[in-house]
Amino acid sequence: MAQREAVLRLDEQWARVRAGAAHTDPQERERLLDRLIGALRGFPDDPECTARLGLRLADRAALRFAEGDRAGALATIEEGLRSSERAAAHSPEFARWYARGLINHGVWLSWPLSDEDRLPRHPLGPAATDGPSAMERAAGERARDLTRTAVGVWSRLDQHDLVNRRGLAQAKVFLGDRLAELGFAEEAVAWAVDAESDFRQLLRGDGDAEAADEAEGAIDHIGHQLELRLRFLSFDSLVSLRAQGLLPERLLPQAVVAARIQGVTEPEMAARLHLDADQVATMLEVTPWRAVWRFEVRGPDGLWNRQGPPWYGSAEVRNRTAQDVGAELVRGFTASAQHPGDGTPWRIHLWWHAEGDPAGARFRLVAGPDAPAGTPS
Repeated sequence: MAQREAVLRLDEQWARVRAGAAHTDPQERERLLDRLIGALRGFPDDPECTARLGLRLADRAALRFAEGDRAGALATIEEGLRSSERAAAHSPEFARWYARGLINHGVWLSWPLSDEDRLPRHPLGPAATDGPSAMERAAGERARDLTRTAVGVWSRLDQHDLVNRRGLAQAKVFLGDRLAELGFAEEAVAWAVDAESDFRQLLRGDGDAEAADEAEGAIDHIGHQLELRLRFLSFDSLVSLRAQGLLPERLLPQAVVAARIQGVTEPEMAARLHLDADQVATMLEVTPWRAVWRFEVRGPDGLWNRQGPPWYGSAEVRNRTAQDVGAELVRGFTASAQHPGDGTPWRIHLWWHAEGDPAGARFRLVAGPDAPAGTPS
């Protein structure tokens, strides 16, 4: 018993150091953490020590990530998760620690799949022309599975407890992120909408001001993510989400614009999205979309050279398909002095909102000796 109490006091000491309440130099921090991990390992049958071992191995993994040792960090957190899982069944608090560890591990595993703003590098998944490596994709799939497990852990806890409800809502957000990174756009949107609904219910509850601020921040974040992810959905996916009640009313104008960009007619939009014809017409009239294009001409060295303005630019348009905008740009380019002539290949990509992966272009055309002119590629 005395040994156990000594270990828990050492854990409290580490917690103060970790929180910055007790100053130590980096080497002393590492020695203290190593000593604590070794001590906790001496109590494999004690649920609390086992749970805390999982936490402290996660701390060790974080230090290894900071040092640039990603492989070592991932191996350490895997060990920590095994420890956390063994303790999770013994108390709701230990289960919460386990669920948070699963989510954190998912974030670390999926890091190469996101950019500096934590948005997916390859939102088109297997369709991307410059997609993730096989190893990165495998890590992303592992991250998705871990996060899905975390959702399950949170959902099995008492949902009358606001901490558990908030944890479940946050886990759903992270699952949406992991799915978006792998290119599962429709499923990612569904989880984000579900999470947004959970946070709105929390906001209407009796939580404190800090919890309300957290919920509002989460809702803002999810709203931004939904606006971005909607750009990667097919019309069939939009219809599916609408039928499931997973397409929020505030996003319907953007959904209608997305359908218009894809060439869907107004009557079909109204029928399949269950909207009035007047609603669709008004949404298209008042909601613009930004067309971004890039013309390139192949040089003698075989490389594609980007053209200057106006053949590399953007414009805000209303009630026009990508085909409409692309065809008008092609007509202008072929009549311009920059057109290289029939013997030189050239191409155009046109995106919605931002330049990106060629596979995500809403209009593509390659012209020249090796491609039929006027044929989208």
